[in-house]
Formats: sequence, C-alpha cells, structure tokens
Amino acid sequence: MNRSARAFWLRSPGHGELREVTVPEPAAGEVLVRTLYSAVSRGTETLVFRGGVPQSQHAVMRAPFQEGDFPGPVKYGYLNVGVVEQGPDTLTGRTVFCLYPHQSRYVVPVSAVTPVPDRVPAGRAVLAGTVETAVNALWDAAPLIGDRIAVVGGGMVGCSVAALLARFPGIRLQLVDTDPARAATAEALGVDFAAPDDALGDCDLVVHASASEQGLTRALGLLTAEGTVLELSWYGDRRVSLPLGEAFHSRRLTVRSSQVGEVSPARRASRGYADRLALALDLLADPALDALITGESAFEELPEVMPGLATGEIPALCHRIRYA
Repeated sequence: MNRSARAFWLRSPGHGELREVTVPEPAAGEVLVRTLYSAVSRGTETLVFRGGVPQSQHAVMRAPFQEGDFPGPVKYGYLNVGVVEQGPDTLTGRTVFCLYPHQSRYVVPVSAVTPVPDRVPAGRAVLAGTVETAVNALWDAAPLIGDRIAVVGGGMVGCSVAALLARFPGIRLQLVDTDPARAATAEALGVDFAAPDDALGDCDLVVHASASEQGLTRALGLLTAEGTVLELSWYGDRRVSLPLGEAFHSRRLTVRSSQVGEVSPARRASRGYADRLALALDLLADPALDALITGESAFEELPEVMPGLATGEIPALCHRIRYA
C-alpha cells in the first residue's frame, strides 16, 4: 500500500518548498524509514541552494537518492537519521543513518542504511556524513605523531577534522578561523583556537576547509618547508587565485585535494564505503561532537530557514531539522 510523505525540494535557486510525495510499500530487500532528524550541510548544500554547482559537475555532485537535476527543481540532501518501520526483523525498530534528502518517510534498499550504535543519540548521528568526510581526509593526510597541524576554517567539516585530530597523540593542533565565536566550539572539542594572524607557523600539515581564497592563501603561509595543504573546500563555480610564486617552489610545498566521493587510496584496498561510514558513526559516541550542532528547526520551517542558512543570516555549523 502506497502512503504519502513530504519532501523538501529546491524549486529554483534560492527558493525551496515542501511537496507531497508518494512512498511505496517496501519490497523484499528494502526498508521503510520514518525520519527523526535530518541536517543541512552548510557548505555543499547551501551552494546547491544558491545554484552554484557548475554544469561540468552536475553528474559528480549528484546525491545518492537525489531526484531532479541541478540547478532545479531538485530534491537534494544526504544527512538523514530515522527509525525503520518495515523491513527485515534485524532492522525493524532500529535507528539508522542514510544518505537521503530531507523527507519525512522513504523507502531504500537495506544496503543504503547503517545502524546507529546504541551509545550514539539519534540527534548526534546526523553528523555521520560530515565525520565520514573527516575520516577520509585523515586517511589522505596520514598525520604522524608529533606533527604540527593547523585546520584553517572552523565550519562543519573543519571542526569535524579538528575533533578527530584532537585524539592523536603528541601533535600541536590549532583551529584557525576569522570568527572569534569559533573559539568556544574549539574549546568544546579540546582544540586550541587562533585567528589567522595569530596562528602558529612551521606546520607539517594544514587542512584547509574555509572555502575561501584568503583561507587557502593563509594555509600555504603556515607551512614549514616541504609541508602539505590538504584541500577539503569545494568552490563550486568560483575561481581561486593562489600565490604560487615567491618561495612556493623553493620550499617544495604541496597542495593536495581530498574528497569523500571515493575512499582514500590509502585505505581503498581494505575498507569500503560501508566500513568508512560505520567508523564515522562509532566515532560519534564522543559527546564533544554535540558542539557542531548549533541550531535546530522543525521540518515545516525548512523553506524559510534554508535561505537564511545560505546567506549566513542564520549562523550555523550543522543546522538540525526535527521531524517530530
């Protein structure tokens, strides 16, 4: 028996709406999930909302259960936590994470959901997709004991990376951001904070996640000789200029990209997507990560909330959407 649900759609850049959708009866090998929480990934998702996905990246940027096409109408999103209402006995009643858009109920294959560990609250589990990005970034970066590290950009991804790095022994770590309000977040994560002009230099590794030209330039300036900037920012259709003259070559600096769409080559032979996501959910047992959730709204408010998140009028790291 089909049933109705509601989903958030981007009607056109800058304009969202809730639509009635039909949810089918789950077939064998599928689950029906009732959403408890979803979350807005303020970087990528608000860029999609503004219509900033370049045409050349339309296929690459598709979310797993996206409907429609960029720039719109499109149903987009990938941070969803719900409870399985129908499906295999081993999953029925379980809280699960799924890379699904903002929708009150949905049906997906069993393989698309990952059980949330009992020690991880459902409201915190919405961070799983972003912590998964941080896991992949650190597999790419391969930090070493005793490294001097800076994370430039205290947004959702940067703070997730900093939170995981805070567990590494013997490193010097700073979270660097232009917003002094991020100091409180850094403190909650157990990480030192610095404004860009006050950040410590001679870094072996700088993880850049500010999505700004100024931030990437500062990241390069913080490196020691033969140091590496790991670039996590995605700029959409914006061009970025970098100071690659002066001492860039003589100091043998490296700028390296990282992206969650593929498992890091460093772990690809032994880990798959499911392993990486399960690890991210396990890491969310740490209550310090609650500091990344900086706001919450009801699902019915999402069409009015999304423009404020996209413009920065509503300041947020992770903005959580509540369905009940």
